[in-house]
Amino acid sequence: MDRPAAQRHRVEMTCFDFPAAILAHAVDRPDHPAIICGDHRITWRAFAARADAVAATLAKLGTRPGDVVAAIAASSVDYAVLWAAVLRLRATIAPLAPSSTPEQIAAMIGDSGARLVFTDAAARRDFGGALGPTLNKYGIVDLENLDAWIDPSSDVPPLADLDPTASFNIIYSSGTTGTPKGIIQSAAMRSLHITGAKALGYSGDSITLLSTPLYSNTTLVSFLPTLAWGGTAVLQAKFNSSEWLALAETHQASHTMLVPVQYRRVLADPNFDNHKLVLQMKFCTSAPFPAELKAEVLRRMPGGLVEFFGMTEGGVSFVFPAHLHPDKLHTVGRASEGHAVRIIDEDGIDVAPGTPGEIVGQSPATMNGYKNRPDLTAKAFWTAPDGSQWLRTGDIGRLDEDGFLTLMDRAKDMIISGGFNIYPSDIEAVLLALPGVVEAAVVGVASDRWGETPVAFVVAPGGDAAGLRAAANASVGKTQRLAALVLVDDLPRSHIGKVLKRELRDGFTGTVD
Repeated sequence: MDRPAAQRHRVEMTCFDFPAAILAHAVDRPDHPAIICGDHRITWRAFAARADAVAATLAKLGTRPGDVVAAIAASSVDYAVLWAAVLRLRATIAPLAPSSTPEQIAAMIGDSGARLVFTDAAARRDFGGALGPTLNKYGIVDLENLDAWIDPSSDVPPLADLDPTASFNIIYSSGTTGTPKGIIQSAAMRSLHITGAKALGYSGDSITLLSTPLYSNTTLVSFLPTLAWGGTAVLQAKFNSSEWLALAETHQASHTMLVPVQYRRVLADPNFDNHKLVLQMKFCTSAPFPAELKAEVLRRMPGGLVEFFGMTEGGVSFVFPAHLHPDKLHTVGRASEGHAVRIIDEDGIDVAPGTPGEIVGQSPATMNGYKNRPDLTAKAFWTAPDGSQWLRTGDIGRLDEDGFLTLMDRAKDMIISGGFNIYPSDIEAVLLALPGVVEAAVVGVASDRWGETPVAFVVAPGGDAAGLRAAANASVGKTQRLAALVLVDDLPRSHIGKVLKRELRDGFTGTVD
């Protein structure tokens, strides 16, 4: 697939060789733990040897550089081994989300062109019928029984030369608005993630606690640097706040990646104050991170706090070291070094500072494109009047005079009511400031009178819907007033904590003014 013109300079960069680093750690720190998951732990020597054994068997079955190997499983030591094994062959790994539908799984496997699919028991139970028709003769491999599959007579081939433009992995989008798209991330793109993470304290002494899954880019931006620099990754297969606290204390975790809802649950855990944490750096991404929650994390948890904002597709990304800018907690920080950002209106005209518009960006860390979808790849980019190409984020935001970005909403979530643009995040901020409100999401629903009108879904145990709606409407503009407020026990979320507003919108059965 042709890469966008704006990204072609990536071939000239020096690229971090992830598989070579794994082999080096096995020699330099053979007895240091590489992966810990539950009661299973593996040293760097054993990790590299097992990855080589899996890679050798893959090679004997015909896997070559550029081929795709898929996986559908919960996090485990051997899932981490599979990542290293596939990359050892300069092949491409496509980790698929077990939260997908059978139809989506079948479509993703077919789209990826995977030669094999590694699964755990849960995936085989949930997707057995969808898997069979999509695969060729190599079929399905039981990730929980690798020893029976590994061929001890096979030899691992020499490590091939690294092509920075070659696919490293394919991450499929969540698919909440249709068939997931395969985002091809190159070795060069992952190299930038890994080398950039060095400044965030990753080293051979790092112990990174990860509770999000290994098929999510949220996890990979911490998982891959931890392994690349020879640290230890502690995997929690399924998040639980009490277990997370115990793991963080037991393993003396220095780094962690949590999504906002996980931070909220950790801080609300009744045993939080009974655990001694020694975290040096905490990370967050993938969902809106309210300023009040950032402030609470900084106040109650040790170490720095860094928020990332960007897309799996790449383009521009923003980094916000919250511990250094307590007066900017409402923002997601500044554009990363080497990244360029513009804020444009619906006509592609740059807006004035402080004015909301769509965020578009350029950077060396940009996807190769969407797998098998040159049409969608082309649509993902905006061409400026000077001919330069910028990746469209689909997000609305504004830059302040210091270059800090305040996010408004996804462009698709903006409500147009009576001809006025309404940003749900503005109303959500008002709701979250009300006593008793834990979470809030505002969506636009159809209205005969206004075209669309805002409706709120609120988590407020013991709350009064009518009272909360009246209080909110007293604090917002006339066009922003809520037509309805629905109390819910929980907000629907994706596997990485994003609120699924489409589900809220589609499931609304009430009446509006």
